Amino acid sequence: MSNPRADGVETYRGEQQRMGFFTDTSVCIGCKACEVACKEWNAVPEDGLVFTAQSYDNTGELGANTWRHVAFVEQQVEAHDGTTDAMRWLMSSDVCKHCTHAACLDVCPTGALFRTEFGTVVVQEDVCNGCGYCIPACPFGVLDRREIEDDGRVWKCTLCYDRVGDGMTPACAKACPTESIQFGPLDELRERADDRVAELRDAGEQDARLYGADPSDGVGGFGAFFLLLDEPEVYGLPPDPVVTTRDLPEMWRAVGAAALGLAGAVALSMLGRRR
Repeated sequence: MSNPRADGVETYRGEQQRMGFFTDTSVCIGCKACEVACKEWNAVPEDGLVFTAQSYDNTGELGANTWRHVAFVEQQVEAHDGTTDAMRWLMSSDVCKHCTHAACLDVCPTGALFRTEFGTVVVQEDVCNGCGYCIPACPFGVLDRREIEDDGRVWKCTLCYDRVGDGMTPACAKACPTESIQFGPLDELRERADDRVAELRDAGEQDARLYGADPSDGVGGFGAFFLLLDEPEVYGLPPDPVVTTRDLPEMWRAVGAAALGLAGAVALSMLGRRR
């Protein structure tokens, strides 16, 4: 877990600041440079590149072979003259959220998933046994098994742990030509994002909002959060994500109480028979 310093900065393992992504969808142009850079640097396999004839989106969703997914949303909007014939594109580069309260970590039985010193969540491919417990635990549908060559293990974004450890910028953020994907200390990114939302609203974009920046939300805030121009559902994101293991402690307490009650009933029954 994170440990706020005296100055309020969020840190992990000593003085290392928590690092993350801020994706400003208002300047995303859908070029997919992030998808390509991610695949090239991390040697992520080709994932089908299916032409759906419905969108420029040919990857569809995040998965074991798609760690960055650029969504294309075509919207009909009201024009300045009051008609609704105007169209606009909403584009957003989606990625693993690196949740503060990550359910995938809670359910992994082998320790393959771990929290790095940068506060990110990474899968160790040499430890993962492909059990798949983490897949339904993720409220965003990020994790998936790689079926190519009967791999069977779970893969996802590492936030370029190897690059960040060497003081480098993650490949997707480095390749983004519009700086839609920004990388840095999470506290600084949140301040920058607040300023950007205010700027957009002053310019008339009243629907601008942050998604995943609030540490008091259902997953404790994202390590990779977003500025959206419409409701999260429009982008295929859950509106109110909640860590799926939230009720586990209460469930285990209930199981323990039931077990104690059963043991007590058996003991009383045995005592009654002896009499």
